[in-house]
Amino acid sequence: MKNIITVQHTQSVHHTNGMVGSWTDWDLTELGKAEADCIGRKLGDELKEKDVALYSSDLKRARQTADEIAKYLGTEPVLRQELRERNLGKCCGKSVQWLRENFECQEKTVDDRLFSDGESRRDAWKRLLPFYQEIMAGDKENIVIVSHGDLLGIWNAMFLGLEVESLQRIDIHGAAGGISHMSVDGNGKHHVSNINDMSYTGS
Repeated sequence: MKNIITVQHTQSVHHTNGMVGSWTDWDLTELGKAEADCIGRKLGDELKEKDVALYSSDLKRARQTADEIAKYLGTEPVLRQELRERNLGKCCGKSVQWLRENFECQEKTVDDRLFSDGESRRDAWKRLLPFYQEIMAGDKENIVIVSHGDLLGIWNAMFLGLEVESLQRIDIHGAAGGISHMSVDGNGKHHVSNINDMSYTGS
């Protein structure tokens, strides 16, 4: 049995100032830090006395979320660039309004890029896939993954056995601080018991 808990990082400065997230390295807000602490306490209770592997995007907002959670799990987060948010290229460091007014290509397919120097959803899928395969093939039973909305939407599609092209029709991600529980049973069947649960943030 493999148990996987995914965590979308909590409230970040870019959620409050109208700026693009992506690869811009934003800190958590004070509320975000409190939400991450609350998530950590609740996951600590759920996973008490279990050996847990904790992985996180290396961007600050995810790393800071993981650091708060790690205090309650008795482990240190392993930082992985594969878990970074999708790179939107030249709009990093710009406002969301600037993005809306200056994007180069509307994303109608998984191969379209908002900006020519950014990632398409297929690019991000290919970046995440080796990590996903590593987790699925590994012997760790209890895994917590801290990442970002776009990347966790891709993770969810992978876990459900969908093809990358499905991202043209569906989008499976939620708000900052959302928690999802997944498992793989002894027969290899994938289960999703809850998705984007916001009750863990305490807000």
